[in-house]
Amino acid sequence: MSLVVKDLRVEIATGERRLIPVDGVSIEVAANECVVLLGESGCGKSLTALALMRLLPDGAGIADGDALLDGESLFDLPERAMRAVRGGRLAMIFQEPMTSLNPVLTIGQQIEESLTLHRDLRGEQLAVEVRRLLAAVGLPGERLSAYPSQLSGGQRQRALIAMMLAGEPSVLIADEPTTALDVTVQAQILRLLKDLQRQRGMGLLLITHDLDVARDMADRVAVMYAGQIVEWTTRERLYGSPMHPYTRRLFQVLPSAVRRGDRLVQISGRVPPPDAQIVGCRFADRCSDAIEACRADAQGLREVAPGHWLRCGRVGSASPLPEVKPEAGEGRPAAGLTDRLATPVLELRDLAVHFPIRKGLFQRVAGHVKAVDGVSLAIHAGETLALVGESGCGKTTLARAALRLIEPTGGQVLLSGEDIGRLDGEALRRKRTAMQIVFQDPFSSLNPRMRVGDIIAEGLAALRPDLDAARRAARVADLLDRVGLPRDAAGRYPHEFSGGQRQRVAIARALAVEPRLLICDEPTSALDVSVQAQILNLLADLQREQGLAYLFITHNLPVVAYLADRVAVMYQGRIVEEGEAGALLSAPTHEYTRMLLNSAPGRGPA
Repeated sequence: MSLVVKDLRVEIATGERRLIPVDGVSIEVAANECVVLLGESGCGKSLTALALMRLLPDGAGIADGDALLDGESLFDLPERAMRAVRGGRLAMIFQEPMTSLNPVLTIGQQIEESLTLHRDLRGEQLAVEVRRLLAAVGLPGERLSAYPSQLSGGQRQRALIAMMLAGEPSVLIADEPTTALDVTVQAQILRLLKDLQRQRGMGLLLITHDLDVARDMADRVAVMYAGQIVEWTTRERLYGSPMHPYTRRLFQVLPSAVRRGDRLVQISGRVPPPDAQIVGCRFADRCSDAIEACRADAQGLREVAPGHWLRCGRVGSASPLPEVKPEAGEGRPAAGLTDRLATPVLELRDLAVHFPIRKGLFQRVAGHVKAVDGVSLAIHAGETLALVGESGCGKTTLARAALRLIEPTGGQVLLSGEDIGRLDGEALRRKRTAMQIVFQDPFSSLNPRMRVGDIIAEGLAALRPDLDAARRAARVADLLDRVGLPRDAAGRYPHEFSGGQRQRVAIARALAVEPRLLICDEPTSALDVSVQAQILNLLADLQREQGLAYLFITHNLPVVAYLADRVAVMYQGRIVEEGEAGALLSAPTHEYTRMLLNSAPGRGPA
């Protein structure tokens, strides 16, 4: 075995309370094997990886258990010896490469640093190996002199992989390495990891919440919930016959074309916090099959079939989990039933956004980057238009220009028939009650110095002066309920929430002023599947109740198939294909659209 983890237990000291976010985790990663650690946010996946790397945050420590790398205990090593292992025989790719790369060093310098430290290379030998590593991850040699800020998200992730490979690790840990990347870059990164694993015979521990990614990559899967492994088996058995109620629920919450019009199944409640005093099964309060004995008796992992381990006392007696069907009147109209004769909520006519290219001492304009180049679209009330395409094709620029967050170079933007390009000052500010946006990264769009309640109420105070303080507070409380956050969240700051919770705050803020148009820029890209189901159900409910028009920017094609009425495919600033969602996704006519669909995860083993 390359890596064997035995009964790992992580403890965090917080005054008199003891938090146990990782409680008795045991997994094995063999050479040339990919093990996927799967589960919701807050289950302890990333903390497990940090414990193996001995990079736990202050206040957290390894309370029990062991981790053996090629037979050697990682937890018995002194820190000096562990520094030689970390980044060498055991390496980790973090979720956000920009936080892992030094912004003041070039990519070449950072790879050189790793090679010098772990392999003691110098001179010409060092230069040759740096270029070889860069070529191995598919980056051209001229990127050696580039700084992280000069690379795209996919290029930064490739550079980080090159750094991690420099020490020739026997085990590589990858923590959500493709979160928020578009489908083509995601496919490239996953294929790269799989190829490198096979070429080098590495063990790969892949942490993800994406069930499709897990199916493409895994040899074995460990499903984690509330700090414990609840199911552990091969990919074929897990995807053929999942047994734990939590695993089965994860599969049921996935959006797809066949579930269009139905409300997605939701997993009630939340992952219990690490300080919860739970005696029995940790999933019992969210499980429809639970009986009183589940809450009284804790279950250990037991082998229920060859190579299939489970932490559940109801196996064999549990009834199949029922599919949740929409109640009468809850379904959304089928695609194509929108009244095309009505005035669109949003209409773009030959919209263009060109950015000048300046050169020379006097920065004269030498040309233009045509980020958006003559786009015409229309979205009606109660309709969802999905805008798909790779990063850099102009999707976000189009959204910002539609809201006049940046000024278009040409064309018109009509909101309910009114040309907002002619508005300015107070008139434009009043119009903003009708149009709102949910950004991809909620942390950068939420003021870190403001409490959540004030963030949500800020728009009400600016755009709804008719509401007094009491009515604004009541509206904030109602919005927190709608997006699935506790009311006491109003008194907390953004950094106190997980990424998924922060996205719910951003959605609540956007909904506060009751807009007619909501632009959602990758709103579920960083959410696990259970929270994604809640957000998609929420958006569907609001559209049904209020007739909202959605411009939904995403790279998640199952979400498109479930939510969208129409799809517009964008490439290099232009719309190359547009049509009804079902027809376009099942029979695309443009070669670029076919390439996007073929790049989506979940189309078969890698």
